Amino acid sequence: MKEKGLHQKNKFNKGYNFDDLVQQNPELAKFVTKNRFGKITIDFSNPKAVKELNKSLLFTYDKISVWDFPDENLCPPIPGRLDYIHHLSDLNSSEENRTVLDIGTGATCIYPLLGVAEYNWNFVATDIDLDSLDTAQDIIDDNNLDTKIELRQQFNEQHILKDILEEDDSFFATMCNPPFYKSAEEARGANRRKSRNLGNNAVRNFSGNNNELWYIGGEKAFLHNYLYESSLYKEKSEWFTSLVSKKENVESLQKSSEKLGVKAFKIIPLSQGNKVTRIVCWQWPL
Repeated sequence: MKEKGLHQKNKFNKGYNFDDLVQQNPELAKFVTKNRFGKITIDFSNPKAVKELNKSLLFTYDKISVWDFPDENLCPPIPGRLDYIHHLSDLNSSEENRTVLDIGTGATCIYPLLGVAEYNWNFVATDIDLDSLDTAQDIIDDNNLDTKIELRQQFNEQHILKDILEEDDSFFATMCNPPFYKSAEEARGANRRKSRNLGNNAVRNFSGNNNELWYIGGEKAFLHNYLYESSLYKEKSEWFTSLVSKKENVESLQKSSEKLGVKAFKIIPLSQGNKVTRIVCWQWPL
């Protein structure tokens, strides 16, 4: 199955070889089937199948052999997450500083894993949820990556960069996949709609704990808070970046960034299958 629209460096942009993926992760074999067109695939409405597929993709990297996390946590689509890493690489103007700050890394620790596996970058990864950080630390330890990835807990859910950054921190980029929804109720409603669209009534198809899915004020509030806090720590990162799901939030963020005096503002379109999103990137004058 070929993925459309992925970065040219993305190792999955030419599709999946399910025979090879089953070799990487034998558990995937339980879910591989032929669709009505005779093509080898999985049932993407089955969360267990999706999880095993993404494990298989991740295990194609020699540096990663263990990736265990609770079903309640979001299972990130590896090809799309890898695209974010490749686009960050395109932004990097220096070979010297290869350290990234991942905001809201989650239990899967996916961006640090991919950044280490693809580019051997170093990461500081944050989250507000201690259980997620514990799971992420287990993954780091199991893959012997403790010298490459450092975890930090954000204790104040109102803050993003405040209380996290340390005096000697220096990053070439910060990255983030922010919560989409304004409340738990809004997240549940969206999940029910997605489940119905897939012809499956199981809300569990779209897992995720509260801090992964929603933030007071939603994506817009999170992004504007992030932008403002980045203006307080201009010297800490060459680029500040985030995924943005809603086009109108990009426009709002760009207007606010201009008022605050950013040096540069970039919008990088992303697409995987039928899903379209984008990365926003901004720099401050120093």
